[in-house]
Parts: sequence; C-alpha cells; structure tokens
Amino acid sequence: MADGLRIAIIGAGATGMAAAWDLVRAGHKPILFEGQAQVGGLAGGFRDENWEWSLEKFYHHWFTSDADVMGLIEEIGYSDKVIARGQKTSYWLNGKLFQVEVSLRHAPFLVWKLPLSFMAIVRMGLAGVYLKLTKNWQPLEKHTIDDWMRRYMGDEAYEKLWRPLIIGKFADRYKEVNMAWLWSRIYKRTPQLATFEGGFQAFLDTLADAIKARGAEIRLNTRVDEILIENEKPVLVINGEKHEFDRVISTMSPRQMLKMAPALVNMPYGKQMEALDSIGAVCLVLALDRQFMKDGTYWLNLPSTTPDKKQSQFPFLALVEHTNWMDKEHYNGDHLLYLGDYVPADHEYFTMSDKDLTMRFVSILPRFNQDFNPSWIRKSWLFKAPYAQPVPGINHSAKIPPLVTPLPGVYWASMSQVYPWDRGTNYSVEMGRRVAQIILKQDWQ
Repeated sequence: MADGLRIAIIGAGATGMAAAWDLVRAGHKPILFEGQAQVGGLAGGFRDENWEWSLEKFYHHWFTSDADVMGLIEEIGYSDKVIARGQKTSYWLNGKLFQVEVSLRHAPFLVWKLPLSFMAIVRMGLAGVYLKLTKNWQPLEKHTIDDWMRRYMGDEAYEKLWRPLIIGKFADRYKEVNMAWLWSRIYKRTPQLATFEGGFQAFLDTLADAIKARGAEIRLNTRVDEILIENEKPVLVINGEKHEFDRVISTMSPRQMLKMAPALVNMPYGKQMEALDSIGAVCLVLALDRQFMKDGTYWLNLPSTTPDKKQSQFPFLALVEHTNWMDKEHYNGDHLLYLGDYVPADHEYFTMSDKDLTMRFVSILPRFNQDFNPSWIRKSWLFKAPYAQPVPGINHSAKIPPLVTPLPGVYWASMSQVYPWDRGTNYSVEMGRRVAQIILKQDWQ
C-alpha cells in the first residue's frame, strides 16, 4: 500500500469531501464523482448575478457547538471565515408572534408571555432542562415523541407548541418518530448560529480546493451508473465504461444505492437499507425589495394542525428571513425570504408546476405582514429534494446498516446514518471522517 489506495467516492457533498480530506492526507488517491455541476449536495448554494455571496438552496446554518465542521474548517485554515451571531426565533400561535428561543438570561421573561397555564410552563421548563442536560439518548429512542412529550411535558404544552411542529416536520408519520430525534435537536441547539463568509457554497468550494491541493480529484457532471464486484474488487460503471478501484465510498440515498448496487438488494444489509424511511423537502426563495418580518424575526415556526397537511392553515412549515440574520448588503440589498416545507416524496408539491406552487406559498404571506404585496418580489427560486429528512422510528439505532457493506471494498455513508443527530453538514462531516478512519484502520491491519 506504499503508493496509496485508489479510492472512489460517489458524491462530492460534505460527507464525501470530509472523507477525501482524511484519505488524501494519509497518502491515498481519492477520486470524487459528482453528478451535479458543483460540489455541495443538499448543502449547496446558488448565486444571483448581482450578489456578492451565494445563498443556500435549502436554508442552512450551523450551531456554535458543531465541533466536527468547526474542527475541519480549522484544519484547512479558514476559521477566520466563520461568522457567528445571535438571531430571533418566533412561533406563530393564535394569530400572534411569540419569541420562544433566546438566551437563558431573557428566557424566563419571554416564557411568561406564552399562552400557557403556569403548570404547563413549569412542566415544559423541567422537561426542557432534562433534555438539554442529559447525554443518555438511548433510552429515549424506545419512546415516540408523542408518548414521551405527553407523559413528561404534558398535553397542554405539547398540543399547543410541539405537536404542530412535529406534524409540520413529518406529516402523517409524526407519531412514529422516536424521542431521541427531538432530544438531538434540543441538546445541540445554541443561541448563536454560524455560517461561512460567502455562504455554505463558499465553504464547500474552499474544502474542495483544499482536498484537490493535496492530490484528490473531483469529477463534476459525472454520474456513476453501477457498482460491480469483479475479482473481489469494486468496479464502477460510468458512461458504459468500467473503472476498478481498491475501495468505494457511496454517499447516495438508500434508494439510489440499491439501484446502483443491485447485488445488495437480496442481502439482509439491502433489506435494512430498503426499510429506511425518509421524506422530501421543498423550498421557495424570494428576493424582496423590503424587509418582511419587521420585528427582526429570523426563523418563524408555523403550526401544522392536520397530519395530512391538506387542511392546515399554512402551506409551509417555516418562514425564514435570512437577511434578518445576515446583512442584506451581501445580496445587493435584497431581503431574502425562505418558505420551506417537508412533505412525503409522493406529495403534490413535487408534481405541481413551479408557478402554481409559488402562488400557493406567496398567497399566505399577508397573514404575517398585512402590507405585503407580490410587487415586492424581485425574483424567486424554487428547489425540491425528494430525499431530505430521514424518519427514525422506535429503536432506530438497531435498524441502521453499518458503514461497511457486505460487498468487498464498498462502504456506504448517507444522511440516513447520522442518527441520533439530525441531518446537517456537521454530522455529514463527522460521518465522512468516520468512514475514512475505518478504511485507514483496515489498511494498517
């Protein structure tokens, strides 16, 4: 192995590039195959011709506690490019805005403003403190969110504040999701959020440059058709041609991976992959000529009252005014508004025309700002991703396939395996580096 292993990585998102960073520094020769025209995957961004910074296609931020991505940024020498600042998160309840997540210094004052009884506030506070302080998540995955929250936080707070959010996130699957998933969201959350100077795409491009400078190769607009095993070695089929490698890491979704590696389909490993559930995401981005949320709210949580979402009062889950957090001057003065939702892959949002879906989302905006007029919109962009959010059920940790597949030399590291953490670049980085360390350890044995 003195000359290094020839390693193929399918997907140049955060997972694939983090793996490549460790592998190339260890003397191996990773080649990343990316089907899109740029690196980044779901964390990737786009840029209007007038903007200085790029903007994420699907709203993204880091928490200041995201040690894995912060550590990687430090290693490539760009910690000075990380921007961290506070933000204002609000909740729409009974037709009014309530700020529900700020620093601990202000929280008691704001909690009293919530339309809950004294006992509901006390129970919610005690349950929240427990979730914030405990590191023992394994017992929580034995309970659904619905059961645990009703038992320990109480019906009042759960029904008014939390259940609508969980429905908004998982639709009619909300009663299946285990409590460890919600624990991870509360446990890691920090008052300050962080991003990279220039946007997430700037970080991803910087990481790509760093791994290429070390000797890795990234081939954009290159789709892998199939993974075969020949002579106990993995072979990739690309445009009808076979390419042999010593190791292959795939970062594709379960469905894509099974299609790409049909040998897995009838194996127990493949059956585990097939059983993994997920839902999709849609996100409308609006460039406005003026501020929308005039109170400075960055993130507005919207309740979804019906599990099928068909009769919900809002057609989307979250309203995020990015430029109430980041300076609008980075975007040539545009005020940027995200309207996003999580829906099953067979939801009508994935078949509706961009025009019709945009009109449906925009039509609700006067509810939050009665002065709003569609003439405020300078430009809009609509993004859809059928695979965006895993759905973790009871005892989910026992159902996740390991990173090492039964196929010789083939590894699988996807968003579906970051559990108990929620999907995001921090955990993608952690998983990418973890699969790289598995390969490096095996190489030394």
